[in-house]
Amino acid sequence: MNHEFYIQRCLQIAKNGIGTTRPNPSVGAVVVCDDIIIGEGFTSPYGGNHAEVNAINSVKNQKLLKRATIYVTLEPCAHHGKTPPCADLIIEKEIPNIVVGCLDTNSLVFGKGIERLKKANRNVVVGVCEAACKEHHKRFFTFQNKKRPYIILKWAETKDKLIAPVTKNKQKPVWISNEYSQQLVHKWRSQEHGILVGTNTVIADNPLLTVRSWSGENPIRIVLDKSLRISKNATVFDRTVETIVFFDKKETIRKNSSFQDIDSRIDKAKNDNFLKEHSKLIFEQIDFSSSLAEQICKVLYTHRIQSVLVEGGAQTLQTFIKSNIWDEARVFVGNISFGEGVKAPEILNRTLISEEKIADDILRVYKND
Repeated sequence: MNHEFYIQRCLQIAKNGIGTTRPNPSVGAVVVCDDIIIGEGFTSPYGGNHAEVNAINSVKNQKLLKRATIYVTLEPCAHHGKTPPCADLIIEKEIPNIVVGCLDTNSLVFGKGIERLKKANRNVVVGVCEAACKEHHKRFFTFQNKKRPYIILKWAETKDKLIAPVTKNKQKPVWISNEYSQQLVHKWRSQEHGILVGTNTVIADNPLLTVRSWSGENPIRIVLDKSLRISKNATVFDRTVETIVFFDKKETIRKNSSFQDIDSRIDKAKNDNFLKEHSKLIFEQIDFSSSLAEQICKVLYTHRIQSVLVEGGAQTLQTFIKSNIWDEARVFVGNISFGEGVKAPEILNRTLISEEKIADDILRVYKND
């Protein structure tokens, strides 16, 4: 059988779960018998079925499983979490053939699922479309292996490589990209765990940082506010979305009467459940004078945030670029010029992986070398 064809189908349907399965990866699975797809599925939202379970359950004639092949983008799990091990289910259903895109580097799984299947005398093939599967699971692998979120830098620049004008009249964004590009950004927001901006962006634009032109969950808002200059009336503090605020000096926040009970919130901020159990507003203290990007990622890792879309401004973007802590950069070039203004960020260690036209915009996507 054409293993690559069916793994590609697994990857295709696995995209349906991006943004909903965290902390689990969004896996795709396909069941094939006599070169015909008889079942398929992808990972349910966290706490629900894994892809293998959904694919197996979708097979109408369960008797066919005894001579079928199941294809999965990622190694079936072999441990008990919210659900039983998928490797055990495959063995129980007597599926004889398993084709896996890539191994799961999570220490709870790594090779154990494959080992369990082989001990049960199943035929196992590993590494089909491996690069594509690793790319699909990039958020999960980065979080597991690098102990930090997958970092995506995003900005729009003019034809003369400026990211903002010198001055503007109102507290709202000055759009460089067109409405179709803006809708695409909202799709991206629905796929990522967090969205990060700096102080100047909040003060200048008062952004919502939510999903509005697309369906999906809002990302966790992450705000850098070194000296707590942002007004308590800013939209990012409206408590409608979980928000983490990074600040520099604890004594500054104690003197700020805008937020009540702030010390207790700081003490509770390191509790992983705080995001869901309390006011949705967390303050985290870090040292802004050194290794800022590293400290941010370290704290976000403790909150189990798997991916972050860094939307600006220029200084914030450059902080991650300077530290070389970024994985992708998505850059819109709009059909507009400012003449003078704030220069767009520059990245050196990059590889252009795609370029496309979006009406009169150009979208370039880079990978960190």
